[in-house]
Amino acid sequence: MRVSLICIGGKMPAWVDDGVAEYRKRLPPEIQFEIRDLPLSKRGKNTDIRRAIAQEGEAMLAAIPKGDTVVALDVKGKSISTESLASSLESWQMDGDNISLLVGGPDGLSADCLAIAKQKWSLSAMTLPHPLVRVVLAEQLYRAWTILAKHPYHR
Repeated sequence: MRVSLICIGGKMPAWVDDGVAEYRKRLPPEIQFEIRDLPLSKRGKNTDIRRAIAQEGEAMLAAIPKGDTVVALDVKGKSISTESLASSLESWQMDGDNISLLVGGPDGLSADCLAIAKQKWSLSAMTLPHPLVRVVLAEQLYRAWTILAKHPYHR
């Protein structure tokens, strides 16, 4: 299965790339984790934020591979546990689903992105910086797999 993290944002610091790479190499070959970066809409003091969010949303919708199950990461989403993620991962694998996880820009996801999402998750009640979200998701995906594989990483 493929898990695509589709993000609005730019070049990440080396520690982010290193962290994601570490968990990516730990995943088994049957779980491919990829990140697709999309450009942030230009913002300035006179920017129409709704329009910027809509433009980013259009780019995200175009980047979602056909047939993927879509999960939106949203501040108003449901808080999920690692065990719940493991259960979802198992179900997606059994169904042969590929997943697209959407992470919006600084102003969130467009209404269209939220509307097509099968699930909406919140990683934390706290605001997390976008670089950290990538590492957290990579680690949690690996941790969920270790639960399913009965690997001792998750204790």
